[in-house]
Amino acid sequence: MNQEVASRLLALRTKAGLSQRQLAKASGVANATISQIESGTLNPTVGMLKRVLDGIPISLSDFFSDEFDCAEKVFFAADELMELVDGGISYRQVGGNLRHKAIQLMHERYQPGVHTGKHAITHEGEECGIILSGRLEVTVGDRSKVLKAGDAYYFSSAQPHRFKNPGREVCELISACTPPSF
Repeated sequence: MNQEVASRLLALRTKAGLSQRQLAKASGVANATISQIESGTLNPTVGMLKRVLDGIPISLSDFFSDEFDCAEKVFFAADELMELVDGGISYRQVGGNLRHKAIQLMHERYQPGVHTGKHAITHEGEECGIILSGRLEVTVGDRSKVLKAGDAYYFSSAQPHRFKNPGREVCELISACTPPSF
């Protein structure tokens, strides 16, 4: 996926009329990091790529989407879900282009021991999820709880939050976020 991300970022940055330095300043990501991503020598985490794309601005789903037409798609086969992979985390999103959409719905899979990063995430909106299998430690602000199958969460995404699979089996969940954050 390095080369796909590299070529898409380079094309998008060029189309936006931004130099690497301008994008670095707008996104808060080092110029050298942007250069490495565009050359394909660095495969960014989802969080880092989101920070870079916020400097353009464009969402992750729009960045990866090949669906730029206006046709309203209603049904999606399992193999049509757009998948974003970040280390041991898989995010399978319903719909490719979420521009002008209010909700982002995803099927997430966390491999044992993986987490969303050492830094908490914050963004506009709200998110919720329900655990289908395994366990997921959800930290929101200074509160943390390990959830198991059937348990759920719901919080304002403006609060710092992170997710971690503390178990020995894959954790699967369905999550929703409004507005879409990827």
